Amino acid sequence: MHLLRTRFKKDIVCEFSPPLTRRKPKKTRVIIFCTGMPGYPGSSAALFFAKKGYWVFVPRYRGSWESGGAFLRSEPTKDVIDVIDSLPQVFNDLWNRRRYKVKPDELYVFGSSFGGPAAIFASLDKRVTKAIAISPVIDWRDMRNTDEPLDWMFSLVRNTFGNAYRVTKLNWNKLKTGKFYNPMTASGQINSSKLLLIHAKNDTTCRYTMTKRFANKNKIKLITLNKGGHLGTSFLVKPLVYRKIKAFL
Repeated sequence: MHLLRTRFKKDIVCEFSPPLTRRKPKKTRVIIFCTGMPGYPGSSAALFFAKKGYWVFVPRYRGSWESGGAFLRSEPTKDVIDVIDSLPQVFNDLWNRRRYKVKPDELYVFGSSFGGPAAIFASLDKRVTKAIAISPVIDWRDMRNTDEPLDWMFSLVRNTFGNAYRVTKLNWNKLKTGKFYNPMTASGQINSSKLLLIHAKNDTTCRYTMTKRFANKNKIKLITLNKGGHLGTSFLVKPLVYRKIKAFL
């Protein structure tokens, strides 16, 4: 069993799956997964949620992996919104050319680490029912004293992943300004009932203290873990966590 594959807005390659349940779900529920980076952009949680009756979509950000364009030329949130715009239109599975069209009754965005800001910003869209950000970056200006400072990360991405991320130093440095793809700029705009944050105190990649401050400032529900390190979307399939997620959704 594997995810299918399509392309949205010419550039965005996206893995996806219809619900993998015997009975047709009563509602059309969609989850878009915004993955971290660098690393392979798949999500092991996608098939788990497809088996729970959700449509699932795992896009590659523009300028990364199979997708066209330049990485960080525009904010990755735009890629997520472009996927949302495209769902009600006809799209093809690139493997077998089967045609699909999805009109969500409920639409959720899950983002982890680098993808956390995309989930947070996507929650501002009225079409998004709810969003979850796991170990998210909250303020790129706060990355200096972490395991992955921005200058070090740029070198890692260029040297280790090559053309998997087509990014210039100019576009990368937009993150340093605090005005580009930075959740702190959304403070005061967040609908707290639509957003859930999950973070471990011992995360040394994205600091828990910043997520706590952001949650308090915007009155967002935060699930705090004493340990667990830097979490990804695969964390959501753990039985205890899934029950909390299901209750939130």
